[in-house]
Amino acid sequence: MLNRRRLLGLGGAVGAGALVWPLREATDSVARENPDPHAHHQASSGGSDKAAKATAANPPPFTPFAERMPLPEVLKPVSTQGDFDVYELPMLAATNEIFPGVSTPVLTFGGQFIGPTIHARQGRAAKVTYINRLDRAATVHLHGGHVSSASDGFPMDLIEPGQSRVFEYPNQQPGASLWYHDHTHHMEAEHVYRGLAGLYLIEGDDEKELGLPSGTYDVPIVVRDGRFDEKGGMIFEPSPEPTMLHTNGRIQPYFPVAARKYRLRLLNTTLHRIIEVSLGGQELVQIASDGGLLAEPVSRTKITLTPGERAEVVVDFSRHEAGSHVLLTDARENEPIVRFDVTGTATDDSRVPDKLRALPALPKASNVRKVKFSMTADGTQFAINDKTFDHNRVDFRIKEGTTEIWEITNADTADGGTHGAIDHNFHMHLVPFRVLDRDGKAPLPGEQGLKDTILVSPGETVRVQATFSGFRGKYLYHCHIQEHSDIGMMATMEIV
Repeated sequence: MLNRRRLLGLGGAVGAGALVWPLREATDSVARENPDPHAHHQASSGGSDKAAKATAANPPPFTPFAERMPLPEVLKPVSTQGDFDVYELPMLAATNEIFPGVSTPVLTFGGQFIGPTIHARQGRAAKVTYINRLDRAATVHLHGGHVSSASDGFPMDLIEPGQSRVFEYPNQQPGASLWYHDHTHHMEAEHVYRGLAGLYLIEGDDEKELGLPSGTYDVPIVVRDGRFDEKGGMIFEPSPEPTMLHTNGRIQPYFPVAARKYRLRLLNTTLHRIIEVSLGGQELVQIASDGGLLAEPVSRTKITLTPGERAEVVVDFSRHEAGSHVLLTDARENEPIVRFDVTGTATDDSRVPDKLRALPALPKASNVRKVKFSMTADGTQFAINDKTFDHNRVDFRIKEGTTEIWEITNADTADGGTHGAIDHNFHMHLVPFRVLDRDGKAPLPGEQGLKDTILVSPGETVRVQATFSGFRGKYLYHCHIQEHSDIGMMATMEIV
């Protein structure tokens, strides 16, 4: 099967037509005058030639595991008022040392390549003023947030350079690991690739009673990918070459841990890579997914994460002696994510209870909808139900409070698709969903909880159920492989 990297590895042409992204000169500066939002996503024939001319990656030399993995800073409120907290978060160009001693130009929230983490509490609202100090328009989506349409970051609802906008997040939802990121149509993939993303963690009412690892022992791990030139500049163009993973803004870092239990919050923000998180066969006890805690912990040895997906696991490092090295990898590519260095012992009164929470009941569905992911017949764009995104069109109208089953099918198969088998994933704004089955079979381990992003493999049909309550207005559903949604694989639902 092909994701975009595999597709481009065949020269960008698979079948009669060719999906092509025009080339952009590799640069160590991200500033551009009047950036064309369509420039990276137009299509034409001649994919093999264009892909062959792509800038070759030549990253700066580095020593693996020489740099400590940093943790994102915590954004502090500028004020606290009644039942809500007030934050300010500028978007601006900056530099970051992805490679030691090399300054890479990036786009950031707050000047940080992994944007600062917002720690919210369930039931306590947050108001965030996003200030655009970039040379381009942008908007912000709280991925996994149950928010009003006005604060959801619709792709055409832009914050222009020099402007600001207040987004209101009520946090009337269970505790979960969310993330905020740019959602500008045609530019989302590049903006997120260059750095416009950060964590938004909601602390649930019941979590403290569970005794899970917390504080210093609650560690976020944000995985990104990139291709780099010799100056450390990020290359954003089609290429058959693989990307390199970097973690919390560092290439192949290490992180010191004590011989005790840790809670790891895993987030895949790569452009298109489906990663398979592994500790070399050691147990990963999954306790949460996109929408928060599972009903009960699930023992795993590998966890597959598509772009946008999250998983929370507890790892017990007491199984390793001081001085041991434990490598977290993407097992699909045998590529390091971070090396944990066990430095000594520490007291540990944390635990993983047998029951984590009661999931909401599944009400009876009143409607069934079909969603088909496919490349367009001419091979130039991606589509949902044979239509590319049009922000003026409403694709589904849904009555508030109703429960529906959606059947999501990936039609890009080796025999039935225009360009061979291509992976997609599905993300729904506003509300979480429950996975009912995959091709009639039970959900995968770790999918029994609340989800907002799921893998849909070539030829597969995944059925999900959601209740559309709380807000009215226009929201999106789309493939969260951002290069797919940027060129059409996105649609609008209106809750009425």
